[in-house]
Amino acid sequence: FLGVSKSGRTMNLQVLLFICLLSVYSVCGQVSYSIPEEMSKGSLVGNIAQDLGLEIKRLISGKAKIYTRSSDEYMELNRERGVLLVKQRIDREALCTETALCALHFQIILENPIEFYTVTVQITDINDNAPTFEKNEINFKISESANVGAKFELERADDQDIGKNGVQHYELKPTDNFALKLHNRADGNTNVEMVLQKPLDREKQEQISLVLTAVDGGEPQMSGTMMIAITVLDANDNAPVFTQQTYKATVTENSPKGTIVATVTASDADHGSNSKITYYIINNVKNAKNMFAINKENGQISVIGNIDFEKSIQFQLNLRAIDEGGLTDSCNLLIEVQDVNDNKPEINIMSKSTVISEDAKINTVVTVINVEDQDSRENGNVRCFISENIPFVLKTTSNNFYSLITDSQLDRELSSEYNITVTCSDEGVPSLSSSVTLTLQISDVNDNAPVFERSSYEAYIVENNTPGLSIFTVKATDADWNQNARVSYILEDSSVNGVPVSSYVSVSADSGVIHAVRSLDYEHIKDFHFRVKAQDGGSPPLSSNVTVKILIQDQNDNPPQVLYPVQTGGSVVAEMVPRSADVGYLVTKVVAVDVDSGQNAWLSYKLQKATDRALFEVGLQNGEIRTIRQVSDKDAVKQRLTVIVEDNGQPSRSATVIVNVAVADSFPEVLSEFTDFTHDKEYKDNLTFYLVLALAVVSFLFITCLVVIISVKIYRWRQSRILYQSKLPVIPYYPPRYSDTLGTGTLPHVYNYEVCRTTDSRKSDCKFGRAGSQNVLIMEPSSTGTMQRIQSDRNILDEPDSPLECYQHFYYIPVVIPWGILTEPWLSFCVYGPSYHHKHSCTIQQGNVGKVPCPRTQYQ
Repeated sequence: FLGVSKSGRTMNLQVLLFICLLSVYSVCGQVSYSIPEEMSKGSLVGNIAQDLGLEIKRLISGKAKIYTRSSDEYMELNRERGVLLVKQRIDREALCTETALCALHFQIILENPIEFYTVTVQITDINDNAPTFEKNEINFKISESANVGAKFELERADDQDIGKNGVQHYELKPTDNFALKLHNRADGNTNVEMVLQKPLDREKQEQISLVLTAVDGGEPQMSGTMMIAITVLDANDNAPVFTQQTYKATVTENSPKGTIVATVTASDADHGSNSKITYYIINNVKNAKNMFAINKENGQISVIGNIDFEKSIQFQLNLRAIDEGGLTDSCNLLIEVQDVNDNKPEINIMSKSTVISEDAKINTVVTVINVEDQDSRENGNVRCFISENIPFVLKTTSNNFYSLITDSQLDRELSSEYNITVTCSDEGVPSLSSSVTLTLQISDVNDNAPVFERSSYEAYIVENNTPGLSIFTVKATDADWNQNARVSYILEDSSVNGVPVSSYVSVSADSGVIHAVRSLDYEHIKDFHFRVKAQDGGSPPLSSNVTVKILIQDQNDNPPQVLYPVQTGGSVVAEMVPRSADVGYLVTKVVAVDVDSGQNAWLSYKLQKATDRALFEVGLQNGEIRTIRQVSDKDAVKQRLTVIVEDNGQPSRSATVIVNVAVADSFPEVLSEFTDFTHDKEYKDNLTFYLVLALAVVSFLFITCLVVIISVKIYRWRQSRILYQSKLPVIPYYPPRYSDTLGTGTLPHVYNYEVCRTTDSRKSDCKFGRAGSQNVLIMEPSSTGTMQRIQSDRNILDEPDSPLECYQHFYYIPVVIPWGILTEPWLSFCVYGPSYHHKHSCTIQQGNVGKVPCPRTQYQ
């Protein structure tokens, strides 16, 4: 204990610090001060920072504040100076009505980390109240027959001050007939009695006036007075007498008004009016007089106020009995108040956090609460609890203090807010409880990566799209919040057929919409895939990837292409049909392809025009041209068919091919008919100028062909001689067949013909091979002479012993290769041995590109 003197006032400072290890608080301590009442506002109470061993900056950073249950705040904390000051005037008598010891209890709370200190400020009394009597004047009726020594109890003075500042002594003036006597009772109170020292004589003095003065011991000394008026009556020589000097009773708090607490009884030996007794309560304590009343006639004491155990646990009543003669007697009534569980626990939030991060560690303090119950014993024993299945727990840190701390890891994505209800119940019967709800927000941490709605995506787009067309939308969600959940979409670098994928598609960073950068072609690329990354806006950012596959859908943007028969500008290609052909004879087959896919590539063949529609038909699916009746001699040699090939797309596309058919049994007939046909057409279609020009071109082509044929023959002959002289083994070569790659109609597997002559130019033999049941004729204007020569020399080939030589001829045939369609002249020639009648023929088969060598024998 330390004594401090400042500004003429003496303050007793009591400082008691102790350190305790608690599960939540880092420091707890207790400080006590003693100050006089009525100090002016702003007066210094003590240097709290120094007494607690704290630095000023800790008070500022910890936001030090005073916490008190009372709504009246008498103290204030100056954090900048670290001192405790008086906030408002303190009246000890108003603050503590009944207790001698008066003190203020409060706590000083600091945050980050949470610390609290208990402070007790004892309020000492000063002499600021004078003694007072309840009444300014009292009246006594005293019989003149009163004996000397008769006692008359006077009202005590009330001084709200305590100790030496309270009433110290009484004075009674004048003292002619009466003297003042003080009597100390066992309960600590003093009875003030007026004692008759000299007999009264009504005839001499009927009225006597006295003055009772109460004086306290304070500095300066203060006093109070009361007038005593005495009326001298006729003789009444017996005073009332109570049956007990001290009565005891109990009353339950909150008892309804009118409840009888006790009954006191006094008796008087006199008779008549002198024996009639009247009862009074003579307490000068206001709370007692306001709580109870006495029936003046029968002495029953009843409740007239609201009895509260928490305010007063006991009452003492001073009772008086007076007869008609003015004689009195007194007694005491001790009333004990029994507690009732009528107060709910009071929950006070001392410090709390409204927001906590989801990555907060376990045992992080969220809130500190103080719980008090004004009831006593088991009615005041309180226990608190919170709801289960939440990541928090309520722990007791010290008497009546609880801490709400985290019990497990928090996850904002599971719950972003907690409404935690703290319920406190006492042990009374019935039990009373109170609760408070704490709202706690969980702040977000970027701990979740974006998640796409699907593990992979497939999107379709029709070819020939407009650049910039929206194809598809990828969507990713992030379970985090605000900026941490803001998703951006990024196209990852990759390539498609060696080209960056960014030249094909782009992705919107905000919406995830995928746009086509260019127009896509199904025939060039049918599908491709790439990866899209979804990245959030957290720090550091989190991301995830998804694969997107774009499937290009075909559009009917390519017409069918006719592979066979080949349409030439100057030559007339004719298919020969013998007049003996039966019904269903296969004339030829129209072969076409469509580079589109699906139903856009499904082809159908229709006969659009025909010289004789009743003679031919076209297979709808396979393009085969067959006879539908028996060929007769009346049918024209020249038959012209126009076949249209259509795909199944919407809208449909088509191609047209003209097929010339020769109905004849011999080549001369066919040759003459088609020669006339050609010349007629030229005469009809061209004027004289074009005729002359055509003849010149034909002559030039003819001469060129002769030069080429002779050159090739000489070259082949020389090569054959070299092979013969080398005596190397000869391995026959057979080229592979031309496979049907389209599946919807192909060329015949083998097309070949033989043109052979002997060394004697007067003889020749021509053989035309057929594929299946058809023959192919290639008629050129420049070859008319050659064909006639072959026909005229046919008989020469019949000579058996004639040595043979090869005759070469150009044969035009379309060749399908994987990268396109090739139409080139292929050279075919045959070699016959000099001493054999049999002959070897060269064949052009499907699948060969370029020159095809003839089979080599030991004869050249």
